[in-house]
Amino acid sequence: MDTKLQWGLIGTGGIAKTFAKGVLASQKNQLVAVGSRSMEKAVEFGKDFLGETSVRRHGSYEALLADPQVQAVYISTPHPMHGQWAVLAARAGKHILCEKPLTLNYAETMQVVEAARRHGVFLMEAFMYRCHPLIQKLVDLIREKAIGEVRMIEASFGFCAGENLEGRLFKNDLGGGGILDVGCYPMSMARLVAGAAAGQDFLDPTEVKGCGVLHAKAGVDETSYAVLKFANGIVASLGTAVRCNMPNDVVVLGTTGKLTLPWAWIPKEKDNKIILEQQGKERREILVDGIANVYTLEADVVADAVAAGRLEASSPAMSWKDTLGNMAALDKWRATIGLVYNAEKPEKMRLPIHGGPLRVQSGTGLPEMEYGQIAGVDKRVSRLVFGVDKVTINTFPMAAAMMDDYFERGGNAFDTAHIYGGGGCERALGQWVKNRRIREKVVVLGKGAHTPNCNPEALTRQMMESFERLEMDYLDIYMMHRDNPDVPVGDFVDVLNMHLRKKHIRAFGGSNWSPARIDAFNRYAAKKGLRGFAAVSNNFSLAEMMDPVWAGCIAASDAKARAWFTKTQMPLMAWSSQARGFFTDRSSPTNKSDAELVRCWYSKENFARKKRAVKLAQEKGVSPIVIALAYVLCQPFPTFPLIGPWNVSETASSFEALKVKLTPEEIQWLNLEK
Repeated sequence: MDTKLQWGLIGTGGIAKTFAKGVLASQKNQLVAVGSRSMEKAVEFGKDFLGETSVRRHGSYEALLADPQVQAVYISTPHPMHGQWAVLAARAGKHILCEKPLTLNYAETMQVVEAARRHGVFLMEAFMYRCHPLIQKLVDLIREKAIGEVRMIEASFGFCAGENLEGRLFKNDLGGGGILDVGCYPMSMARLVAGAAAGQDFLDPTEVKGCGVLHAKAGVDETSYAVLKFANGIVASLGTAVRCNMPNDVVVLGTTGKLTLPWAWIPKEKDNKIILEQQGKERREILVDGIANVYTLEADVVADAVAAGRLEASSPAMSWKDTLGNMAALDKWRATIGLVYNAEKPEKMRLPIHGGPLRVQSGTGLPEMEYGQIAGVDKRVSRLVFGVDKVTINTFPMAAAMMDDYFERGGNAFDTAHIYGGGGCERALGQWVKNRRIREKVVVLGKGAHTPNCNPEALTRQMMESFERLEMDYLDIYMMHRDNPDVPVGDFVDVLNMHLRKKHIRAFGGSNWSPARIDAFNRYAAKKGLRGFAAVSNNFSLAEMMDPVWAGCIAASDAKARAWFTKTQMPLMAWSSQARGFFTDRSSPTNKSDAELVRCWYSKENFARKKRAVKLAQEKGVSPIVIALAYVLCQPFPTFPLIGPWNVSETASSFEALKVKLTPEEIQWLNLEK
């Protein structure tokens, strides 16, 4: 068997030819297949340098991914297609080198990284300059403090491409403009240099401020600058353009000197130089040879990592976290100049990143979702409920990415509220459900009547507003977001049953209602022959809430409340089910940096619970936060924990709790009852 890494190309543009030549010059890699959107283009590719070789030609990208001889793919399609073919390549078990930018935005990049992790394939963003010894030498000089403490970084990459409105660079639909095409280079360099100065592989900026000009007709950035600030006191000035030439150099200023990399972005095989100017010393030119073509070096980085069984490259090549940080910073840069791509607009995002219908991904080693029932709801309800309270219609790419990922894992229940994001959260959920055409496949829990509008009239008004935002005509479950003791329970019983009869809702309950008021509500309903609560949404977690997160919040973690839920078997849709990160390294008796965490969760008893969660987690081979969520799932009454992940990695962590089955004795021990 050939020990060389067997490559296939997805895309047949100019950069694909350049990379192909790099592979041909490598002793570790072999080009075996080319894929294009037509057989004609595939056959035509490389005639001038491949000759009559045995390289196979495929008339579609799908056919290339189905080629069993292909082990790794190089993706060089237009930017908006990167994410789709990277995910599909991962699902096909192919290692991936994808041209920069890895995707259009952070949300898509997050999904690609998750696909690579889930399917166990290598993934690297193709910043070829990072694979050259020149960059390692730069990092070494900074770490050796050759210019003292780094204070300023200047980096630019810009060129004049004329004004071809039909070309890729001026097409909004193709992710055109300077920032994504070449501005990503100085961004990646600044983060690398700032990280090297801090003794790390990279550092993400704490501030990104940009200024730029959007082309009046094309709607893409033609010239733009960004200023970055890093936590270690470094400031960076970045420039990019597609309508004017820029120096295309990197300058690093320190307290005792200066480093300059002329034309840093495409290092040569020989005679690359770093200019070192130190106070009181003569100017030096440090020459660095590349041994081979930079694209050959890039392919070799992939081959070496794959041979070693690694899924990521080592710095200074791009790791997954490095790429994620770069995309997040580029998103911020674009946001400051008002650049949004058509492909990111909510009404355009009709399909998941992979381009196919949204469905549960089975047989991929994911924890299997568990389901329960809520009286009145004719759909099964996933035990983990996705909280739609962080993403809004204004961050729709992230909203869609998070909800797609959750649904593909088997989740089908979504919690939102009239008050969240000024209505933006409801609009995001509604747009996503509409785009994916899955209304009858999901359970939507909506909340309204939050203080100070907790009365029957406001309840009805807000419900109608929620329907408009969600673009739905019913909610599977409706929850009053707060209770109002000044309103007789009978008034709430009557209005909710009215909406039930009108088929506006299928079931209802209350969030932050006490057991005593729930009992009073249900007694009144039973007396009148009406429906009572089908579920409750109060706080419940292994850590007891010491002070309400928000005014009017009620927890169900104490012994009396747990006894009530056990007796009534009332389903509990627990919010802050993981105590808002208390069971991670964010909390410790000496760490007071998060005032809300300290106020709401810090107590001697909760730290004792955390200590036990850590011990049990070690025994079961999971993280403490997984044990904390398993505690909620394994109660002797029906629980449906609400989870509020910030990214798909946090979603994945939450789903691990489905695999952990705690005994009643372990539940008592964790809660300090034994």
